Amino acid sequence: MNPFNINEKGHLTIDGVDTTYLAKKYGTPLFVYDVNAIRNNARAFVNTFKELGVKAQVAYASKAFSSIAMLQVAKQENLSLDVVSQGELYTALQADFPVDKIHLHGNNKSYDELEMAVKNNVGCIVVDNFFEIELLSEILEQNQTSMDVLIRVTPGIEAHTHDYILTGNEDSKFGFDLSNGQAEKAFLLLNQQKNIHVKGLHCHIGSQIFETEGFVMATKRLFETISKWKQEHHYSPTVLNLGGGFGIRYTEEDDPLPLSGYVEALVAEIQQQVDQLGMDMPEIWIEPGRSIVGNTGITLYTIGSKKEIPGVRKYISVDGGMTDNIRPALYQAKYDAIIANKAGQPVAENVSVAGKCCESGDMLIWDLELPTVNHGDLLAMFSTGAYGYSMSSHYNRFPKAAVVFVENGKDKLVIKREAYQEVARYDLSYE
Repeated sequence: MNPFNINEKGHLTIDGVDTTYLAKKYGTPLFVYDVNAIRNNARAFVNTFKELGVKAQVAYASKAFSSIAMLQVAKQENLSLDVVSQGELYTALQADFPVDKIHLHGNNKSYDELEMAVKNNVGCIVVDNFFEIELLSEILEQNQTSMDVLIRVTPGIEAHTHDYILTGNEDSKFGFDLSNGQAEKAFLLLNQQKNIHVKGLHCHIGSQIFETEGFVMATKRLFETISKWKQEHHYSPTVLNLGGGFGIRYTEEDDPLPLSGYVEALVAEIQQQVDQLGMDMPEIWIEPGRSIVGNTGITLYTIGSKKEIPGVRKYISVDGGMTDNIRPALYQAKYDAIIANKAGQPVAENVSVAGKCCESGDMLIWDLELPTVNHGDLLAMFSTGAYGYSMSSHYNRFPKAAVVFVENGKDKLVIKREAYQEVARYDLSYE
């Protein structure tokens, strides 16, 4: 069910709560998440695996949006967790997330990050390079303990997405390449370590993917390697992690699959491959982030100034911008929005939405059809639940926005708005 509706006042609501009420109570810019929608997205993945009778872990990719409250919801939904830094791991520990369901990623894991993961006995480390193998082996020896790992590989499959978010092609900063022997060399080296257990392989081919062909092709490539290792090294993986990247709808141009469709395609291909090889079905791991939170969140802005260039363009400016959503400037990402306090009114003008940062590239939306816009109106920008707050900055010394969760008609503040004193809290005087 769509959590966004219009009430009798003509105002946009989220799970029954009036967005104008939220803006007045908490201020703007404001991130608002529908928690029931988060839960429904998580369950779409988890329940599909259950229905297919396949052992699996659905690991929330916390880089999309990480906070104590968000990870508590993920824990309640029995998700696993993908973290890529000490900060994300620390947040998970503060949320009392089960450590055995935490997977540590990263292309440049430091000694301290690996040590923190080892000392907290996380469930798995996804190994990314040869230097990391040396560090991890040293840390495990010093701590007299062992660790399960996956080997991250680049299968050479290019997803249909933006170049900046391609991570599975051969020329990537992530993982061991399958085509030049790096992956097998890493496998043999890891197998020599007495404190390391290689559970299986991991790959991630990109982000915002609307079809299953890329995932199927990547799976085939992985099983070419698995077949070779089974024959030559008598090794069969107990885990196969196909990453994330499942697309969501940002605008009418986007046509994503149902979330269950990705799972069904992956399971079907893996089942076919294991049947051909005569091996047991591995546990399947996936790492959805954006597809769990992206379309569950909106950002509320207050509209300030207007500027019209006759015969060219009409600008409206809001009280946020690239400091709370860098994606339009970074990826030329497209979004949709409405006037939340005029949600039922007809379109009257075409405008472009500018942020208030001192950058000409700080544009949130180009060419948006809206009712007549006035100073003080409330703009609601859709599908901002992923990579908005998590990539926010203090550029121009703007404080970070607040975050509110709404569930069953009730609202709760889960991240406070920063005060200006907090923006400068680490500054030291030079006088």
